[in-house]
Amino acid sequence: FFSRKGKTPRRPPPKKPPNSQKDPVGVYCRVRPLGAEDEECCIEVISSTTIQLHAPEGFKTNRNGEYKETQYSFKKVFGVSVAQMELFEYVAKPLVDDLIRGKNGLLFTYGVTGSGKTFTMTGSPGQGGLLPRSLNMIFNSIGPYQAERYVFKTDDKNGMEVQSEVDALLERQRRGNVTVPKTPSSRQKLDPEIADMIKPDEAYKADGVDEDNSYSIFVSYIEIYNNYIYDLLEETQEDAIKPKWNGGGTPVRQNTEFIPPQSKILREDQNHNMYVAGCMEVEVKSAEEAFQVFWRGQKKRKVANTRLNRESSRSHSVFIIKMAQAPLDADGNNILQDKNQVSVSQLCLVDLAGSERTGRTGAEGTRIREAGNINQSLLNLRTCIEILRENQMCGTNRMVPYRDSKVTHLFKNYFDGEGKVRMVVCVNPKADDYEETLLVMRFAEMTQEVEVARPVDRPICGFTPGRRHRNQRGGPVDRDVPSVINYMVHSLPPLPSSELTDPHDDITLPRLIEALENRHRIRQKMIEDYNKAANMMKSMLQELDANLISKDNFIHEQNGKLAERDKIIQNNKAEMERLEKKNKMQEHKIDILQKTTKIYEDDKRSMQQELETREQRLHRELSEKRRMEQRLHGVVSDTQHKWEKEFVCLFLPLWDISSFNFLDLGTVLQPVIPNAIQVSAPSEKALSKCDKYVLTHQEVASDGEIKTKLIKGDVIKTRGGGQAVQFTDIETLKQELTTVPSRKRKSSEGTPASGDGTDGAWTDVETRCSMAMEMRAGSNMGPGYEHHGITKRRKP
Repeated sequence: FFSRKGKTPRRPPPKKPPNSQKDPVGVYCRVRPLGAEDEECCIEVISSTTIQLHAPEGFKTNRNGEYKETQYSFKKVFGVSVAQMELFEYVAKPLVDDLIRGKNGLLFTYGVTGSGKTFTMTGSPGQGGLLPRSLNMIFNSIGPYQAERYVFKTDDKNGMEVQSEVDALLERQRRGNVTVPKTPSSRQKLDPEIADMIKPDEAYKADGVDEDNSYSIFVSYIEIYNNYIYDLLEETQEDAIKPKWNGGGTPVRQNTEFIPPQSKILREDQNHNMYVAGCMEVEVKSAEEAFQVFWRGQKKRKVANTRLNRESSRSHSVFIIKMAQAPLDADGNNILQDKNQVSVSQLCLVDLAGSERTGRTGAEGTRIREAGNINQSLLNLRTCIEILRENQMCGTNRMVPYRDSKVTHLFKNYFDGEGKVRMVVCVNPKADDYEETLLVMRFAEMTQEVEVARPVDRPICGFTPGRRHRNQRGGPVDRDVPSVINYMVHSLPPLPSSELTDPHDDITLPRLIEALENRHRIRQKMIEDYNKAANMMKSMLQELDANLISKDNFIHEQNGKLAERDKIIQNNKAEMERLEKKNKMQEHKIDILQKTTKIYEDDKRSMQQELETREQRLHRELSEKRRMEQRLHGVVSDTQHKWEKEFVCLFLPLWDISSFNFLDLGTVLQPVIPNAIQVSAPSEKALSKCDKYVLTHQEVASDGEIKTKLIKGDVIKTRGGGQAVQFTDIETLKQELTTVPSRKRKSSEGTPASGDGTDGAWTDVETRCSMAMEMRAGSNMGPGYEHHGITKRRKP
């Protein structure tokens, strides 16, 4: 007995609250200016949401050779004069707002090589793109509320942990070579190529930042090259387009193949989110520091010079901005040391490599393999989008092939409802890119028909808001103590004059002592009243706190009931949507069945008409056959009657017909038919072998002549599978008997007829009949019939 090793059971996915609210993928279009003024333009911006493509001269789009113009609509179309700030405000700013609120986002640029994707994402000196502006807005919003370095720490499993201040301080001391966070005053130390891409005066600030939370930003930068994932922030990153050499100065591999650097793998965390295992995540404290990290990795990205683009991206780059936030404790001093209270959100900015045709780029060798891998990954992205769209619109459940490509596998969670998805389609209006632009437009227009589930809001912490500012002000009690003391001092009775002018004065001191004792009694009374009021206030506050807690519990209970009812409503809505889709499918099937039934009814009606026509024809043929049979029966009866009269002679004795052979059909005027089958009666088996049929009929006329009739016909197949004979011709042969005197021969000899009863006298029956015969039914003495079937000719 051999036991089969079972597979490791897959852990069930985490239960997420149902959310039927969905948003379509936001698709934006950006048109790049023409490189030269004399180039032919094939794209025209019709409105803020529509563009139109014109076929260039010499390009026929229809079979009849006519030019065709097509229009495509998007969420918004940006013309050639759009500024980088305006593009950021429409496209990336809402994603940054969601990032700060704890929601994920995915933004990627898509288009043909040289259409302006990298410029849109990164920008140029003085014109920062979506990435630097997103970093600037993030740190401009959470700058005052950032945690100390190393308070948040990655757990290498796509999660975050919170360290205490002491542990964070020890780690800061252990890593003493950590670069100091960049400040605006140190911007001149940045790389000159990126120094002007971040401008503080153009920065946006998110609304509704939770000031009672503490934040920290981590960035990572990877590229997907030839369907392998490489970390661009690793210090030991090798160049994949250079061969690896050994100490002797010769390639390690004799076939001169390139050795790629160590690639990373994709893994799934406990929440079934995909992440790159072992990828370096750098904690940054300013936009300048984050962009400096990005630029360090950007220089390692795979680019190459092609005929279409001087610095063509040969890989898909993914810059991941991960934000960790956790609430402050009840005192507002330290971060709450609870991993479950840490919220992690990320924004992925993807610069896809451009689709291209190797014939136009003039690529060879390595460039051809790179282009093939790029086009294959983009094709798989299109396939995933098409299947998602089909599943949502048609109600099917086809498997989406995310795993066929690293790009789609990494971002499968976003299409399954982990965050918003937005795409910027960059197009070059020059005529040479017309065919590739058509494909890009069709894919982009189809993408915005895919809907992604809206991410749910993160739970709100149960602490009292305003903890951070209350701790900074020192609290309301300490602030009000001096005013209370002043009020108490001024409310006491004034002291009497205590000036002593006489050493024997016994009035001033006792009066002062009495006043002080009085003030002391009043002070004690005020303290008692104050303590009583404080206790009363404390009890009232406790009662209010109890009421507040009960109300919070009640609200929590009602929220639970509301969530349950929302869940029921969502389930009902989902069921209604499912039933509506099923109803549409059933209506579609009913329409198909009705059309099919109509076709069948038309066919049935036409076949019934044809059947009625054939039945009428059959009845007519049967009636004609009956009339023919009746006519033939009459002819037979007349012929028999005639024979009886002809062969009955009253004056001659009757002969014994049993011993008399009247006629031998095999000796007189027998037709010679080669390859013939002679039968006594026709049968279906015999007729199936023949294609011609001959019926031989011989009879003796009254004047003694032998008459032979050859009735010819064709053998045809009937519709029922049998055989039938259709007669086409009758051939008659005559022969005179030598023993019987011929009237024609007598008259031709010229012998005159005499009235004495000699030869040539034909006036009475006794002279004309030399014998008398009696015909009986079934006898072979009489008119004879022979059946001949001519066999089918074989092909030579």
